[in-house]
Amino acid sequence: MIDPRAVIDPAAELAADVDVGPFAVIGPDVVIDPGTWVGPHAVINGPARIGRDNRIYQFASIGDAPQDKKYAGEPTRLEVGDRNVIREFVTINRGTIQDEGVTRIGDDNWIMAYAHIAHDCRVGSQVVFSNSASLAGHVRVDDFATLGGFTLVHQHCAIGSYAFTSFGSVIGKDVPPFITVAGNPAHEQGLNAEGLKRHGFSEASRNVLRQSYRIIYRSNLSLQEASDRLRELDDPDGEVAMLVNFLASQKRGLVR
Repeated sequence: MIDPRAVIDPAAELAADVDVGPFAVIGPDVVIDPGTWVGPHAVINGPARIGRDNRIYQFASIGDAPQDKKYAGEPTRLEVGDRNVIREFVTINRGTIQDEGVTRIGDDNWIMAYAHIAHDCRVGSQVVFSNSASLAGHVRVDDFATLGGFTLVHQHCAIGSYAFTSFGSVIGKDVPPFITVAGNPAHEQGLNAEGLKRHGFSEASRNVLRQSYRIIYRSNLSLQEASDRLRELDDPDGEVAMLVNFLASQKRGLVR
């Protein structure tokens, strides 16, 4: 299942059923778990661990050194979970010692062509990166977020669960869960109503999130005042608590 034209370092550890296409290059300190397919001309460098049943398409560059002038060859790493689809020309870099030394990608992510995930990023699970969406270093993207094509995210920003960024969004502040943003610089555009429907949120949950949106964005309140008001809402499914926790942890200010 390994094409004889592939170049695999003897120090790499590949499960017996890993499929590697012609002219792929896999360096030392790379571990690839069962069921993963590596397409032709893809390059994987380490230290890196690639989980199960991933599909890494041709010309992707996974686990190479961080694009950071401070990086001096320290042994940082990349961790990729299971069942991710990583399309053509995607680049994902390892971490730096200025952070935790690791870039982490969760499970079941859909990462389209030319997307870039920089050093020290944390990407959850079930995230969609449309073509050419790019994260600078130290960015966090939570579960079920969707990044539109050509979205650009400044370093140290966070994007909450179920958030949606429209194509060409330029994001320099944190994006709360459940919110749609657009523009350069990005501003809120409303609740991610269609995304919530697709993910099976009940009408009651969507209603309380509409109330939450109005409190954060339409009530002329400070973030602390908005957080206090949010805590007063009926929250049977815990979505408002996600918003409150996000507001408490935001570091770069909020897109609004």
